[in-house]
Amino acid sequence: MTESAEYTPPEVWTWNKESGGRFAKINRPIAGPTHDKDLQVGKHPLQLYSLATPNGIKVTVMLEELLAAGHSGAEYDAWLINIQDGDQFGSGFVSANPNSKIPALVDHSGPKPVRVFESGAILLYLAEKFGAFLPTDHTRGECLSWLFWQMGATPYLGGGFGHFYAYAPTKIEYAIDRFAMEVKRQLDVLDRRLGESEYLAGKDFTIADMAVWPWYGGLTKGKLYDTSSVFLQIHEYKNLIRWTKLIDERPAVKRGQIVNAAWGDAQLPERHDAKDFEGKAL
Repeated sequence: MTESAEYTPPEVWTWNKESGGRFAKINRPIAGPTHDKDLQVGKHPLQLYSLATPNGIKVTVMLEELLAAGHSGAEYDAWLINIQDGDQFGSGFVSANPNSKIPALVDHSGPKPVRVFESGAILLYLAEKFGAFLPTDHTRGECLSWLFWQMGATPYLGGGFGHFYAYAPTKIEYAIDRFAMEVKRQLDVLDRRLGESEYLAGKDFTIADMAVWPWYGGLTKGKLYDTSSVFLQIHEYKNLIRWTKLIDERPAVKRGQIVNAAWGDAQLPERHDAKDFEGKAL
């Protein structure tokens, strides 16, 4: 690994150049829309605006699991938000999520539309709305703890390790080592928990698993950040691997992870009906 040239921060930071890296063109230090564009609205009460990143997959897995469990009110339209093209800065999307991040959900089932943004908030909202995948017994606290663990821990995986290992324009040894160490610690936290419990909250599959699996399951399967699964020695985490495979075999998970996918072997950029999965390699 190579070190970048020594950098001395100025007294006041100013935005005068692209930051570099894969997402340089869409990074900016201000909020709000860059252009006018209304969001499309389909036939179902639940309208999802997303992309099949780990955060987006959390919600589409939840919706497909709800439908598989017989909750017909969870039917939804899923619209593609291409973050590389800046769709998240359109006026309609910013109205649904002022933070301009996917996913965003708009629930039209009541007298007034309800917007919900942040993937963890959407999982909790849907779980409470349908009374599913959120325990009502003593394991409820465990479920919520792991849900919020993911929301707090994953920025070190994605924005920290993933950025400096795979996306940054220069390889910085200190940054990669710092975040690799933290991710290894997180993997050990998960592996130890899954050594004593079938799922994160206990014996049942919950929104905690749905939140953690797209990120740490994806890492386990080698789907994130180039050769990171080798670099991080993922094969050492046997319990995490067992849990990843267990969830990977769920039919609703297989469907959910291709919704709003615009790359890969199985693509479903938009989803409006269960028939949209016909002919797809799941």
